[in-house]
Amino acid sequence: MTKRRARRRRGLRRLALLLVATSAAVALLGAGAAWFFLDRYAGNVSRLPNVFVGLDQRPAETPGSSTTFLLVGADTRANGQTTGSAAVATATNTRSDTIMLVRLAADGTHTQVVSIPRDSWVEVPGYGKNKINAAYAFGGPRLLVQTVEQLTGVRIDHVAVVDFVGFTAVTDALGGVDVAIAAPTSQGGVSFNAGVNHLDGAQALAYVRERYDLPGGDFDRVARQQNYLRSVLSKAKSDGLLTDPGRLDNFMRTATASISVDDQLSNVDLVRLALDRRNASPSDSSFLTAPVAGTGMEGDQSVVYLDQAADAPLWDYLRQDTLQVHLGEFTLLPTIPS
Repeated sequence: MTKRRARRRRGLRRLALLLVATSAAVALLGAGAAWFFLDRYAGNVSRLPNVFVGLDQRPAETPGSSTTFLLVGADTRANGQTTGSAAVATATNTRSDTIMLVRLAADGTHTQVVSIPRDSWVEVPGYGKNKINAAYAFGGPRLLVQTVEQLTGVRIDHVAVVDFVGFTAVTDALGGVDVAIAAPTSQGGVSFNAGVNHLDGAQALAYVRERYDLPGGDFDRVARQQNYLRSVLSKAKSDGLLTDPGRLDNFMRTATASISVDDQLSNVDLVRLALDRRNASPSDSSFLTAPVAGTGMEGDQSVVYLDQAADAPLWDYLRQDTLQVHLGEFTLLPTIPS
């Protein structure tokens, strides 16, 4: 063997050893980062016990590995936060102010958010016909899951709940959000101007709760709730939050302390979902509302009647995990809701 070939082989061996050492270092750093995330953030999330226990005759699992969340905004009557590990009070007389099915694609490329109007007149198991938001008051997350699954035939994998106090804290930790509003309105002493409004937590809560001064009533409120979510995604992506360790840590700690999830969602699952969506952008998310046939009265209650014929293909696409390719068949969130 010539000296040149010997030197070349030694060089290749050193390069190989360097690559192995570098790979090992990256793996160790990755494990450390994962441990930190598990301990500091995912471990900060509180769990809702036994949400899926005792639910019989559930819909079939969605094909593939996509994940379906039932996202609930809880309208609580309590002094203090009632959701998340930062809860200081117990919820009483709670109804679900926001009900959304959130489908997260397995490859992290897209998300669909489908709102169900809270006044939808549906069958609540064990209670007969009622507003869908009453299911949460009657039986908490478990009964709401059962009600939504019976209505849609879509299997819910996980549940996430946040109350008004938690909602406000998360918005403030983000530094507020910017939303576009079509015309001046007011809610709870908070005034909104036509155009882009920067809202802190309390103002954002008033924004997503307003309905009486809006031309579409509760339908415009649903659009506002979706617009708020889109604004949160946009703010996190474009405002430097993801590149500012201090701000990001504060936001993550606040967000994870404000939300409760079902006890079937492990910390490892949370990390996996976060990693899958690390490159997601607001444009990857689509927002729509379950089609409705109209409104009416049931006794002294103002209710929303869902359009069963128009809803059927929507639920079917969700069941088959094909909604992304059929979005053109539905009305999506307007650019500037009321």
